[in-house]
Amino acid sequence: MSPMADTTRARKIADRIKVVVAETLDRRIKDPRLGFVTVTEVRVTGDLQHASVFYTVLGEDADLSETQVALDSAKGVLRREVGKALNIRLTPTLEFIADSVPAAAAEIEALLKEAAARDAQVRAAAEGAQPAGDQDPYRRPGEDEGEDEGEDEGEGEPEAEPR
Repeated sequence: MSPMADTTRARKIADRIKVVVAETLDRRIKDPRLGFVTVTEVRVTGDLQHASVFYTVLGEDADLSETQVALDSAKGVLRREVGKALNIRLTPTLEFIADSVPAAAAEIEALLKEAAARDAQVRAAAEGAQPAGDQDPYRRPGEDEGEDEGEDEGEGEPEAEPR
């Protein structure tokens, strides 16, 4: 079997595990510690022996830790359901990992809002501002005497050579 087929099979199994875990959490697991859990991604090792299930929880940090405990206690039920659904020889072990992507995205969003607010402040301050020095502090070629003399020599069309 080629390595590409293994990767494709692992991806398909990971997608199936994601669906089965999400449906089982929604329908079968009635733990009050489980709040609004969303399974965001599942990664399966190449040998299909281990699955890392990434999830997010709507709420505070305390909700996140309680959800981790609840998921760990429901791991057996979830693994059994995954085994039934996959119908493969060995059911992968499940590891639940809190997904840090939404928190990082929220932090980046806050930083972007702060940068936009600062940009607006700078724009407002610059609106009626006058330059501190000359109106146009940049020199233009040919304005100063003696600048770049002799630069035009050798430019243009080459002279015809005598025969």
